[in-house]
Amino acid sequence: MKTLFDKTVINRMEIKNRFIRSATQELMAEEDGHLNDRLYELYENLAKGGVGLIITSGAYITADSKSMPGQIGFYNDNFIEEYQKLTDTIHGHESKVLLQVNYATKNGQNLKPDDVSLEDIEAIISAFGDAAARAEKAGFDGVEIHAAHGFLLSQFLSSRTNMRTDQYGGTLENNARIIIEIYNAIRSRTSKDFVVFLKVNSFDEIDSEKAFESCQYICSQLSDSGIDGIEISGEGEASDYKESIYRDYAAKISALNNNIPIILVCKNRTPDTMVQILNSTGVEYFALSRPLIRQPDLVNLWMKDLNEVPKCISCSKCMQPNGTSCIFNKD
Repeated sequence: MKTLFDKTVINRMEIKNRFIRSATQELMAEEDGHLNDRLYELYENLAKGGVGLIITSGAYITADSKSMPGQIGFYNDNFIEEYQKLTDTIHGHESKVLLQVNYATKNGQNLKPDDVSLEDIEAIISAFGDAAARAEKAGFDGVEIHAAHGFLLSQFLSSRTNMRTDQYGGTLENNARIIIEIYNAIRSRTSKDFVVFLKVNSFDEIDSEKAFESCQYICSQLSDSGIDGIEISGEGEASDYKESIYRDYAAKISALNNNIPIILVCKNRTPDTMVQILNSTGVEYFALSRPLIRQPDLVNLWMKDLNEVPKCISCSKCMQPNGTSCIFNKD
């Protein structure tokens, strides 16, 4: 029987348990995206708290693509030294860390697939490759490509939002092309041991059937190309489940791509439910966000007692403009 505290290996990255901190915007970075003491403390507390793998919040990878105040940046080599300090700190507590890389806006304006020229697409693909190479130099174990939650890559993948009629739209193959080319660019710029994940929607409450079809296609294509892991997310309430709400979609994807580690995210709350999913489906890992905002040491608490009930009530009031934090945590 599999347990939540099994040691596992992805590529050559050994993870001490099956818990992952999913990418979560902290809204704490400096105006130019640089790190500060608040962020170092937050990530050290997560690593101390026992989570096996940390995925950073989404970093903007060109100087003009910042999406929101407080977003972390990673758009030139000047960031390498401070991120090396971050990865060293996390590794010092025997956790691993991936940098989530994202592209969503240009000069503060949200982008849609139709807004992007072929020249722009070429530059975006190159920027992802540059960021991954930079991340490896900074000591990251890998990167996660963010293609979920309505950001630009998610819009390219969706037939509902991609209205292009060229090689980057109109068919499943064309809709997925930019993501596959980004993946290939990252692989060409990094070592074979460097881990690459994809985060993708499995569900869209407006058109769930097409969303899953797109998810299934990109997962199959990248599985064949050797991607190291896929984090299954979505937009909207996918089921009547009170927790682990995308479990059925993740199970279907894992059954179709059983050579690739599948990570389930969104409302993973109780160990009993996660253990049941772990042993009845191909889902191998569980990503947490809000519970770790309330209790960064939750994984350590579960190591002592799997009956520990998380204090997070899923109120989603933690996204505060002066920095993400639980409103119930006292200073």
